[in-house]
Amino acid sequence: MLARRSAPKVTDAAPGDDEIIALLEAAGRVADHAALRPWRVIALRGEARNRLGDALAAAAGLGGEHGARLAAKPLRAPLLLAIVATTTAHFKVPAWEQEAVAAGVAHQLSLLLDDARWGVMWRSGPHTRHPLVAEAHGLAEGERLLGWLYVGGLPDGARADRRPEVDAVSRFSSLA
Repeated sequence: MLARRSAPKVTDAAPGDDEIIALLEAAGRVADHAALRPWRVIALRGEARNRLGDALAAAAGLGGEHGARLAAKPLRAPLLLAIVATTTAHFKVPAWEQEAVAAGVAHQLSLLLDDARWGVMWRSGPHTRHPLVAEAHGLAEGERLLGWLYVGGLPDGARADRRPEVDAVSRFSSLA
């Protein structure tokens, strides 16, 4: 985890569905109150990325050059993993906690992909909850898109950069 770094630029290589499923078996082990498994992951490859780009541009109300630029964003990686919170009404587990579980799965998955030497970057934006974007993913009632893990091969030398150290002391407190 100390070596993890977002990869904003990746090559056209990408893990297959079997590898993603194997990593999800581990990532899905996050703390999950009542074992609701309130998440799912949708792999977008090929033309699905173009449909997502069109939905993003339409959600933003953009056409022309600006719309084309926004529509091209999903093409930055050969594989996008849409992270979906699948919340349900539960007397002990509020929706926000179920979304936190889905976010935990996404984070674990990003760490596992990074450890497997794939380039990964979690992206979201102002249109993740727009109905046109939800429709592009085939989301059902109660499902909310949290964002996408953009996944691809690591360019040569991409691991050379290190993230700045975290000042954990300034982010920690203790009560007695």
